[in-house]
Amino acid sequence: MARTKIDTRGLGLDIGLTYTKWLTGAENLHYGDWTGLDVSAANLGAAQIAYTDRLFARLPDRPCRILDIGGGAGETGRKLIALGHQVEIVVPSAFLASRCRQNAPAAVVHEAKFEDAQLTGPFDVCLFSESPLDQGIAKCLTLLADDGRIVIADCFRSEDFSPDAVQATVGGGHPIADFRALIATLGLDVSQEEDITAAVAPSIDLEQGLFNVVGYAHARIDQELAAHRPKLRKALHWVFRRFMSSRKRARLDQRLNQKTRNAGLPFVCPPCVQCCCVQRAHLVLVACLECDHCPVPG
Repeated sequence: MARTKIDTRGLGLDIGLTYTKWLTGAENLHYGDWTGLDVSAANLGAAQIAYTDRLFARLPDRPCRILDIGGGAGETGRKLIALGHQVEIVVPSAFLASRCRQNAPAAVVHEAKFEDAQLTGPFDVCLFSESPLDQGIAKCLTLLADDGRIVIADCFRSEDFSPDAVQATVGGGHPIADFRALIATLGLDVSQEEDITAAVAPSIDLEQGLFNVVGYAHARIDQELAAHRPKLRKALHWVFRRFMSSRKRARLDQRLNQKTRNAGLPFVCPPCVQCCCVQRAHLVLVACLECDHCPVPG
């Protein structure tokens, strides 16, 4: 029987959504806005709601036809429908499409990459919330109503950003210079822009804290095996070293037992929101800058 590839992305999404649903009551995987909130797991749901509220403040004050690009598990779409909007969602995976249909049954769900999706405009709003931008903005211009807008909430890297050769930094992010060049080429103007790095950066601390709990559990089990089952521990360590390179083991140790990914490190700033509105020729950008001088809290 031929071996099939494990869908690690789908597996991770399934586990992540199940965990956040248990913790917060909603299947959100996006950052939180921690303004005025203590950074703790108990406040994650409230922080994610505040993040969404900040995003929704950039929408027109009337019922709209909205295209949610990269709509996650459909939680944002569900909230938009509850506000009286018509929503279509584009997601590339079958797993997320099924969650969207469950969470936002009134939405039209397209299971496809955005560049391949068969869509019929016009839309009043094209919404990118931590979603791929590479080919998306140009396509949005073919789908927008004359007074439409593009709203972007995403992570961007400044010209000063450089990854660390040893420590794992926060992944993702579009080079901000490339993004600005793109919107200039397309004839777009940023009509609103807000940098919320400081407000969302604590999300990284919370995530790291979760991994440290897993690391602590692993360390305690290892201690007990060393004390009471040394031969079993030796065998497990041999298997671990056999199938994982020293570099991967070092990275795993960083992730589970250290705090190399946190809001206070100068080179690790999570997605912030800069708002751009596109009213045909205008863009609402909600973005985060990953740079070496962001005023993020420790």
